[in-house]
Amino acid sequence: MQLTVRAVSKLFNVSEKTVYRWIEQDDLPASLIDGHYGFNRGELVEWATARHIPVPDELFQATDSTAALPSLTEALRAGGIFHRLKGTDKESVLSAAVEAMPLPQDVDRHLLLQMLLAREALQSTAVGEGIAIPHVRNPMVLHVPRPMITLCFLEPPVDFGALDSKPVYALFSLISPSPRVHLHLLSRLAFALREERFKELIAQRGTQEDILNAARRVETNGLARAATGTER
Repeated sequence: MQLTVRAVSKLFNVSEKTVYRWIEQDDLPASLIDGHYGFNRGELVEWATARHIPVPDELFQATDSTAALPSLTEALRAGGIFHRLKGTDKESVLSAAVEAMPLPQDVDRHLLLQMLLAREALQSTAVGEGIAIPHVRNPMVLHVPRPMITLCFLEPPVDFGALDSKPVYALFSLISPSPRVHLHLLSRLAFALREERFKELIAQRGTQEDILNAARRVETNGLARAATGTER
């Protein structure tokens, strides 16, 4: 379900006029249907993350409660971590990333690539500081049995049209079986990328073991803070 202008203004605690300004001047992703704007939750998260705007916790709430929610560590372990992925532009590195993903045999990799490229054509998934989070707009189209995040380190870095103009060296490619799982993993990844030690390890192109341990530490600390009421 898409969000309305009024809902977005309440989530971010700004006026509806500000939301319209974001659409016109700051490339806030929106769909115009029957004269009314609608907003995708995942795209709102990416837009806010790329602009260092605090993401409201309510934005991660979803109505589908049937799917189990994996941890960031589980999703990274399922998707794998790959170093020195080659490519010279968006299409070539996304093609290489899709080939690297440990997908089920019945998943159409060509279709997945086209969906990732279509998503990039709408708006870059680069969130700044050399990191991008490519994914499809509708997770349910692929019918994957389990969620995964495939981390690929690019060699050399590639221009993704990031707001800060920095070329992307790290792709966190997100594949999910449902919108709820997609938002949950996007939330966990966005949280981890705010943690300086985790970001430093990514910048250093750490080993799979070190990155998985760091992700586990970030999530454990985050859950502990949430339990004591100290997490935002």
